[in-house]
This record gives sequence, C-alpha cells and structure tokens, in this order.
Amino acid sequence: MTGPPDLISAAGCVLWRRAPIPGGLEVCVVHRPKYDDWSHPKGKLKRGESALAAAVREVGEETGHHCVPGPPLPTAHYRVGGRHKVVHYWAAEATHGHFTPNREVDRVRWLPPAEARARLTQVRDRELLDDLLTALHRVDES
Repeated sequence: MTGPPDLISAAGCVLWRRAPIPGGLEVCVVHRPKYDDWSHPKGKLKRGESALAAAVREVGEETGHHCVPGPPLPTAHYRVGGRHKVVHYWAAEATHGHFTPNREVDRVRWLPPAEARARLTQVRDRELLDDLLTALHRVDES
C-alpha cells in the first residue's frame, strides 16, 4: 500500500475470544503508555507489507496472541500531527498466546463488550467495537 508522502498507513484488529459463559465473548483492549490511552492493537505497515499481514503482526507484537482474521471492519481516517492516517481493521479471533508488557503496550485487558466500550479512549474505537459485534452477529446468522 502506497500513497502520498504525508499519508500514514496502518492496520489493526479488533481482537476477541469466546468467554467462558455460553454465548459470551471478550474483547482485548491495549494500554499504550506513550499516549496513556486504551485502544485496539494496531500499527504502521512496513515497506511492502500488506495491511492484513501488518494487522496480524501488530496483534502478535502488542498482545502476544496469535489470531485468525475474520471480516474486514470499517477503515479509520484521521489526522495525526498534520498528516493523514488511514488504519485498516479486521475482526480477529484470538487463538493462543501470552501477553508480556513491552515498550508499546504495558497492559492488556480482556473485557465483555460493554466494559471494553467504556474503557476505550477514542470514539472511533468504540464504533469499531460496535462494528465487530454487528459482523459477528451476521456470521452467527449464516
């Protein structure tokens, strides 16, 4: 993916797993100490890397979990430091892994959707959580 020189291309996932209660699920939110915020795992694309490959890589780097990507979610567009940022997202089910705090992410939380929604800092991340729930509902119906 390439674009204008002032474009920041990134990708991420709204990571989820099945909860121990029947029909329940939990969503992973990450705390980034640099920004002191709670968000979904995401990061910049490396040169020549596809957005989906970057999203899966970022989940692993930030949460320590492997995942199976699912349906694409809406792309986020916003400005950061005067530059346009585009973040491609996917729903992704966590399979296995273990979180180890690192420089980018010092905490992760697996929360029921309502609690995750309340914890997320940015409105756009809350909207992505809603999009995940809609996408998973569609999959359950098919």
